[in-house]
Amino acid sequence: MIPSRFARLVPLLVVVVLLGGCMTPDARWTVPTSGRPLGSPSARPSASSSGVPIAPADWQPCPDAYKAVFPKPPQNVSFSCATVKVPRDWDNPKGSDTFDIALVRGRSTTQRDRVGSLFINPGGPGASGFDYAVYRSVYLPAEVVRRFDVIGFDPRGIGRSSPVKCFSDADLDANFGIDPDPVSDAQFQQSVALTRRLAQSCGDKYGDALRHFSTEQAARDMDALRAAVGEEKLTYLGYSYGTLLGAVYAQLFPKNVRALVLDGAVDPTLSTQDSAEKQAAGFELAFTNFTNWCRDNAPSCPIGPDARAVVTKAITDARTAPVKGRDGRTATAGWVFTAVVSSLYSESSWRTLAQAMQDLRSGKPDKMFVLADSYAERDPSGKYNNMFDANAAVGCTDSDDTPTVEQARALQAQWRQKYPLFGGSLALNLICAQWPGKRDPYPTGAATGSAPIVVIGTLGDPATPYEQAPALAKMLGVGTLVTWKGEGHTAYPKTGCIIDAVDRYLIDLRVPPANLTCDK
Repeated sequence: MIPSRFARLVPLLVVVVLLGGCMTPDARWTVPTSGRPLGSPSARPSASSSGVPIAPADWQPCPDAYKAVFPKPPQNVSFSCATVKVPRDWDNPKGSDTFDIALVRGRSTTQRDRVGSLFINPGGPGASGFDYAVYRSVYLPAEVVRRFDVIGFDPRGIGRSSPVKCFSDADLDANFGIDPDPVSDAQFQQSVALTRRLAQSCGDKYGDALRHFSTEQAARDMDALRAAVGEEKLTYLGYSYGTLLGAVYAQLFPKNVRALVLDGAVDPTLSTQDSAEKQAAGFELAFTNFTNWCRDNAPSCPIGPDARAVVTKAITDARTAPVKGRDGRTATAGWVFTAVVSSLYSESSWRTLAQAMQDLRSGKPDKMFVLADSYAERDPSGKYNNMFDANAAVGCTDSDDTPTVEQARALQAQWRQKYPLFGGSLALNLICAQWPGKRDPYPTGAATGSAPIVVIGTLGDPATPYEQAPALAKMLGVGTLVTWKGEGHTAYPKTGCIIDAVDRYLIDLRVPPANLTCDK
């Protein structure tokens, strides 16, 4: 199972952003890979396809890399780390300072018949690709791990890579705790004021530099990383937002694509408003699937048979009579809503949600807080990492069509009627509506000249609803669609049919049959 902090697109709470969306330069790679020992860097700087010299990755052993992911060192894998410097502004690379991009390489001690490097990104934007690669170095299919170095990187502004940090822990607590669907004008203005404060804190700290955190800039970093590790072409596994990053890469550098797997696909052609509405529909569908499971599995679901009524009442009651947990925190409507969102990323969390809601009815919110904190990346001491700072910086910079505060207020009422539990909240992209930074939308077009790209969609995916997968495959022009009739966010490597299709593609470049559909 993928840990909750991995492989997801962060949905719109009051603060968080979805995605918005243009250029295709020539692709060239200037350093040959033949004749070098396994894993050794080239002897001289290479050039990314943007024409900027990039120093080769200087890999150093980092045996403690596992500590952020595992309680003890995993067996049969070794870790090396490197830092690669990239221009802060690829539009003016010679005149800009640099960002440090942190990489980790997981290598099986039984590696054989090495194909190359498999780059990996878990989504977000804001999730750590470094930590995720450590995890996936152990929990990818064995044949893939034996044939590839698994390489993760924290994209610019995230985790270990020159992180953007402008939200205080107190403001993030306020954000997750605030009413997710404020009805009265006074409640709505509280949300507006909170998101204005969050946005301005980033503007005050970073100013015009906020535009450097765009997805297009990060995609150009990826080509620099490809060159730095000595790969002529990119092999990449991207989840959720990572599919957008991969799609932008394929448009910018189509001739540098060896194999791209884009799982939990984002449709880059959608407007910010349309993306948010599709996500509202996706979460509503996933929640309905959960309630149907509760109805049909009474021994496993103590809040059945009408789980929707129980959850709706829990959020309503939390608005007026919230209970306190053992740590003294108040289980407000926002925290209850966040717990529900968290649980819908994986079918395996449905039982946990049902028990958490049952406990909450008994005045015990602690299980609910565990679910909410796993989503919010909040540790037991109340500290947050920079996932949501980065999520706002990337998402707001990427989008130049965000509805205004006034438009969001009108959408809120409309969407509440269409998507009762999630519509009102997902209409409120209030932080991007008040974002102080300049915008830098990503390209939306075909990856002309690219090798075939595999795009995966899951029918029950709440965060990246299924219809975005065929749309992305069509936009790229070289996309092959694979469908999983499953629940939750992303599909690989959860089921045998998907595993077989993806493994054969990554290792042998055998493209799956057109419109392959995998059952549970």
